[in-house]
Amino acid sequence: MKKFMALSMAAVMALTVAGCGSKPAETTATGTTAAETAANADTTAAESAAEEETSAAASGKKYIINTDTTFAPFEFENEKGEMVGIDLDILQAIAQDQGFEYEVVPVGFSAAVTALEAGECDGVIAGMSITDERVQKYDFSEPYYDSGVGMAVLSDSDITSYDQLKDQKVAAKIGTEGCTFAESIAEQYGFEVIQYESSSDMYQAVIAGEAVACFEDYPVIGYEISRGLGLTLPTPMEKGSSYGFATLKGANPELVEMFNKGLENIKASGRYDEILNTYIAK
Repeated sequence: MKKFMALSMAAVMALTVAGCGSKPAETTATGTTAAETAANADTTAAESAAEEETSAAASGKKYIINTDTTFAPFEFENEKGEMVGIDLDILQAIAQDQGFEYEVVPVGFSAAVTALEAGECDGVIAGMSITDERVQKYDFSEPYYDSGVGMAVLSDSDITSYDQLKDQKVAAKIGTEGCTFAESIAEQYGFEVIQYESSSDMYQAVIAGEAVACFEDYPVIGYEISRGLGLTLPTPMEKGSSYGFATLKGANPELVEMFNKGLENIKASGRYDEILNTYIAK
């Protein structure tokens, strides 16, 4: 009898356990349990929220963009004391298109790139030529202008070729493609290159007779001549590099990406051509 009762109690307990036990975990087609799926979903949602928060924070950043002080028509000070020019108008149009904030700081070309390398600014737009040497240090945008180099002399000068520069001094602006080109042919044609911090100082050197010629980016010197600068361009334009917007390598990839997307958009809308036509007469 005791044995029978013991067996009956064991059966009841087994049924009770079976009735109170948890359901077997449901699995997905990939073998993941429903609980794990829910946990993964929560993690993914949290990660997405974090990414959105980071993106929102990044979009609220104000970028410091350094530029040259005098490199008309790309950047220069107008009669009202405002910094204007092709570079600044393009930057403004792109920022509006892409929705980022920025502050322009005109410091001069050499000072601008020095500040970029020191991490004191986020980018540089200053008629900066994209060269093999520079791409080792900077991340460049897609080219936004194709330039070239020209030699300028006094309007009444009899110099019409590089051969006539022998034993003479020529002027060039530090760090520019014009300076690089002048130095590349200096030995061949036997002249000395004198470097200046600004374009205006370089032009004045030629006007004052301190140099017989200067080498400058063609659209820049052409713009100044059209405004009455007493110089002329006696030789054809030398093919040069394209201009690009620069950031320190690896520092602000999102800024370069926004610049490229914005540049594509303002070209498609016609705004890019409007900007060029404002400063460069055809």
